Amino acid sequence: MRIADIYKEKKNVLSFEIFPPKKDDELKNIDATLEILCELNPDYISVTFGAGGSSNNNKTIDLAKKIKHEYHVEPVVHLTCLCYDKQEIDEFAKVLQAEGIENVLALRGDRNPNLPEKPDFRYASNLVKHLNTNYDFCIAGACYPECHPESESRVSEIRNLKKKVDAGAEVLLSQLFFDNDYFYRFVDDCRIGGIDVPITPGIMPVINGAQIMRMVNLCGASLPPKFEKIIKRYGDNKQALYDAGMSYALSQIIDLLANDVDGIHLYTMNNPAVARKICDGIRNII
Repeated sequence: MRIADIYKEKKNVLSFEIFPPKKDDELKNIDATLEILCELNPDYISVTFGAGGSSNNNKTIDLAKKIKHEYHVEPVVHLTCLCYDKQEIDEFAKVLQAEGIENVLALRGDRNPNLPEKPDFRYASNLVKHLNTNYDFCIAGACYPECHPESESRVSEIRNLKKKVDAGAEVLLSQLFFDNDYFYRFVDDCRIGGIDVPITPGIMPVINGAQIMRMVNLCGASLPPKFEKIIKRYGDNKQALYDAGMSYALSQIIDLLANDVDGIHLYTMNNPAVARKICDGIRNII
């Protein structure tokens, strides 16, 4: 099922993000994680993509096939384009089509000094247009409530996002953030800018101080003072940070749902206990 149709049918769409294990033997053991995640009845699960592989040995595609055919949940395959040419992207697309996978999250991808960039796709909007012109996927795009780290301004951010939507992106999934006001202002700006597709907030529960600082530095998300206090107070106490971080994420999600967002996209970090705790906390809300 195309995820754009899911958003048309449901108000509170619930989705998870997972990443493929790096080792082949770990991929075989991911079923324990998937069993728990799928028991929580997500509307879809997105699978992150590591650049550098081919369509013949791609763990993202293998994991997406497992999610769709063994667990009967819709997968959304992340597809980056900065380090691939059109022929390579077409190879991926044809494999996805052959497997009946309908949903793709089209991304530029992070710059990597160890991987050469190729000229065919400079921006995610180029990939969206190519996929929309040549294939029958439901295409999702990424968005940044606090602006992409390389963006010139909020105005240019919204204009470029509009190009992505005009090229064929039917759903937008947001990067993580820790202050809901940023997301609400961002959605308002998008609507003013003529972007009318579903915009789903992405939430990452903080259970590891070093991990979250890595993510913040990578994506440019800011830490509100009340959140910094949590990290400062509990950062050296693993269990305390887990409890505080989960409570903070849950309060974010409850506030978002109370404000009628299009859904919740949960960055699970392949930790089913995190997903279960969040879902238990919103069982009667979502």
